[in-house]
Amino acid sequence: MWFQLQSYFKFLWSSSNQHGVHSPFVYGLVTKCFYDTKNKAAYQKIADYRKKIFQNQELIEVTDFGAGSRVFKSNKRKVSAIAKNAGISWKRSKLLFRIANYLNFKNALELGTSVGLATSSLVANKDLEVLTIEGCSETARIAEEAFNNFDLTNIELKTGKFEEVLKKYQQKIDVAYIDGNHSKEATLKNFELLLKLKHNESLFIFDDIYWSKAMQEAWQEIKNHPEVTVTIDTFHWGLVFFRKEQEKEHFRIRV
Repeated sequence: MWFQLQSYFKFLWSSSNQHGVHSPFVYGLVTKCFYDTKNKAAYQKIADYRKKIFQNQELIEVTDFGAGSRVFKSNKRKVSAIAKNAGISWKRSKLLFRIANYLNFKNALELGTSVGLATSSLVANKDLEVLTIEGCSETARIAEEAFNNFDLTNIELKTGKFEEVLKKYQQKIDVAYIDGNHSKEATLKNFELLLKLKHNESLFIFDDIYWSKAMQEAWQEIKNHPEVTVTIDTFHWGLVFFRKEQEKEHFRIRV
């Protein structure tokens, strides 16, 4: 927690808004998407899903394949508590929808379904097909039940270890949302597996890049990768682009 607090103050000191951006592509993304305050009809769909999950008091036993939890002391957890402590925030739910919508993405790959909060943000755009992968069978069950209840038919949910599913997956992806294993080794391994699925317009979004010193190190390695051209650090997320027409450049943007 102390590492995250220190990192946040450093981020505030070194980050900027749209006025510090000279790339037309990134400037457009920031001004027309990140800072878009207009209400969207899709927000209500996302809000309804979130409300249902936050009201779910079912107690489940979670199998954690990642770096573990800083909140929960037991693997037996209420669904509502998982949503509150480990789920994507309302602000970032709306931002995730806006990004996929603004960049006109048609398919998405999510690593770490959990109870489906981020998934529901993506599929609020009916034109987007999502493959989401969850390691824990119990949280996957909760998510699948909720997807069915809300008739979210543009989702394919697979239960299993990320690397095992990714090794068999061949389709090129528009956007990958990575929020499942906050260890350096797993993050870099998943990044390498995802690289074979990217195209020039692909976007990878890494959650919790300041989770720990090791995760920050993983983020630095990703930024330095020769196939990466543009990155945007929003503190909570690290956005990675591969646009060959862009000069290599890194941004820190307050969202």
